[in-house]
Amino acid sequence: MAIEIRMPALSPTMEVGTLSKWLVKEGDSVESGTLLAEIETDKATMEHETIDDGIVGKLYVAEGTENVEVGDLIAVLFEEGEDASVLDTIAIGAVSASPVAVPAIETPKAAPALSIKRELPAVSPSSASSNKRVFSSPLARRIAEQNGYQIEDITGTGPYGRIIKRDVESFVPQISSVQSSFGADLSGDTAYVEEKLSGMRKTIARRLTQSKQEVPHFYLGVDIELDNLLQARKELNVMSDEYKISVNDFIIRAVGLALKKVPEANVQFGGDVVRKYSRADISVAVAIEGGLITPIVRGAEHKGLRAISEEVKELAKKARDGKLMPEEYQGGTFSVSNLGMMGIKSFQAVINAPQAAILAVGAGEKRAVIDKDGVVKAATVMSVNLACDHRAIDGAVGAEFLAAFKNFLEFPSTMLL
Repeated sequence: MAIEIRMPALSPTMEVGTLSKWLVKEGDSVESGTLLAEIETDKATMEHETIDDGIVGKLYVAEGTENVEVGDLIAVLFEEGEDASVLDTIAIGAVSASPVAVPAIETPKAAPALSIKRELPAVSPSSASSNKRVFSSPLARRIAEQNGYQIEDITGTGPYGRIIKRDVESFVPQISSVQSSFGADLSGDTAYVEEKLSGMRKTIARRLTQSKQEVPHFYLGVDIELDNLLQARKELNVMSDEYKISVNDFIIRAVGLALKKVPEANVQFGGDVVRKYSRADISVAVAIEGGLITPIVRGAEHKGLRAISEEVKELAKKARDGKLMPEEYQGGTFSVSNLGMMGIKSFQAVINAPQAAILAVGAGEKRAVIDKDGVVKAATVMSVNLACDHRAIDGAVGAEFLAAFKNFLEFPSTMLL
């Protein structure tokens, strides 16, 4: 019996993916463990391997195809003695369970393998409006509502013209004359280039829009003197060539310890509950080509500076190479976004929901400060801003966390206790 290869769910939240590259071709013999394809999710590009032996009978999805839904048929393996005649019994559409357990859909033998979806009529916006009834999935309606789209304006490409998730995500609303009258004429002759959004960029846009719309942010800021930390860092780094500790490593360590000291800040809002975490899993924002990803340093409060430094370097490299595994970026209880190395003095970050807080870290710079004796002196000062979800964290808790964090950085020897 032919073996169906369907788009896998490479993470618990994956709904669609991009088939970036086939690593086999039709007619190739494969065995368990053979790499079949590279699949791009909204977070990373991962290799997918077969668990069966056979011959690649047909590749149903072309390289570079976007928005392939989890469960869609992407390839078929022939077992010994089988030929192309078995393809007539293959179900093309997506399945919700194991492909083996789903009965084949009877189709005309003369129909090409992918004709089922292509031959279904699409509903145009005008016909949808005139019939006063629009067929769409609940997920598509929810995403459209979150983005302020009228579902009637979107063309469906699902079965019988049904509007599905990928239709909403690829929808580009028209600029009305009222909107354009308040700004530049976007239909003029100014040159521009349109770039199609990647799956990652679409996910970032959707999640951050949802966060700003649904999460009541409030912000707290504090200035931190870094001279003691910089001296400690210098002394540590001259002791060995095997490691180089960065200021960011101190920051991650200090965040972990501050969350241990103020566990009320290590929480997430969960509707009618607040989840209180016993471990500080710190999501560290890393800029990569086409977007942003947040690999996680788990249990940062229990790790030393050298361990954190090595782990962050490894995670950042894997992130930029698109090789992070789902367990390395999914989860996290608190986020840190550091733009100091880019010269940014101060900024406010958007909470990475469902987390309840994110720390925005600016650059350290020489400033005039007044010491406890009233003497003006030069000091290296760094500004940080804490964004909190007010449903889970109150102002006093946020302030207590920042006070602990500030103390750890200004007196770095306390991080050794």
